[in-house]
Amino acid sequence: MGILKFFMGNSHSGPDMSVIVGEGRVKAWRVTRSITYYCTSDTHAPSPPTSSLSSHLDSPLPSPSYSLSAPFISDMPSHPTVSSTLTPSFSDVPTLSPSSPTSSPRPLLLLFPWLGARPGAMAKYRDLYLERGLDILSVESTVWHFLWPRWGLEYGAEVLEVLGDPRFKGRPLLVHAFSIGGYTFTQLLSQMVREPHKYPGLAQQVVGHVYDSMVVGSLEHMAKGLGLTLFPHIEPLVRYTALLYFWLFKSQTVYYYDKSIQVFYNSPVTAPALFFFCENDALCDPVAMEAVLDFWRKRGIAVETGKWKESVHAAHLRCHPEEYLSTLEKFMISRNIAPLREKM
Repeated sequence: MGILKFFMGNSHSGPDMSVIVGEGRVKAWRVTRSITYYCTSDTHAPSPPTSSLSSHLDSPLPSPSYSLSAPFISDMPSHPTVSSTLTPSFSDVPTLSPSSPTSSPRPLLLLFPWLGARPGAMAKYRDLYLERGLDILSVESTVWHFLWPRWGLEYGAEVLEVLGDPRFKGRPLLVHAFSIGGYTFTQLLSQMVREPHKYPGLAQQVVGHVYDSMVVGSLEHMAKGLGLTLFPHIEPLVRYTALLYFWLFKSQTVYYYDKSIQVFYNSPVTAPALFFFCENDALCDPVAMEAVLDFWRKRGIAVETGKWKESVHAAHLRCHPEEYLSTLEKFMISRNIAPLREKM
């Protein structure tokens, strides 16, 4: 399923929308129905397209995560912040260099939201990075990417295809994954490991990776995460149903989860990493989390943490804003990424 299929056919076109962030305006282009590109006006964005992205969609695309990263209960009300300008082809996505041909490529953030993240909740994270001069590729996940891992792997290949486009290829990459987003990013890693000849040098493009509220532990943690995210009022029923599903389709689920976990432990990305987590997270076993961190440190990966005794899954910025921003700021500076403007 090539990416071009998303740009065939006719559909309605949304208005050209933008918002103020800091001193500039932000525009958004829908690359596919689940991948959106955000940039500020100084990225030399093209004129608004006259036609729109195709409504031709294929099978569901999403994923939570087994022992790695899972869903989250939305914490903020939705409000319109950045509306997508739908593009008919990659040719309408803006050029990537900030200005002159001698300029360094503009860094690109790969943002993996939690399952069901609302626009208002994600906007505050996008603004943090847009203020630093990064462009953003937001990669949304769905529960089907997790429940049927083969679809998650296909989605990972789709995202890698987007990254292989000349307008994104070779740019310094920063990853920020929330909850299930960590699982989705792991599917990209799995494809990179399976076919290294197709993605030479991609792992080395990643200058840093941030993981917020990964689901680490047992299948029970994952099943509980599904329940709390999808149907919190009947979480026990969803949890038991999910565990039964995993047992019935073990070769199509648990087998792939175990493979994903091994890929994450031995990730081809060895850039410094930052993990945000808390000890009272029902979706994360803190002992298992510490085991992951210790394993990475023994591999020689520089690992920093933002850890709390009490917080809320995928809402640490809301619960501990000063500590969260301070920790993220130090990490960004260590990766030679411009500090936040004074306003932020």
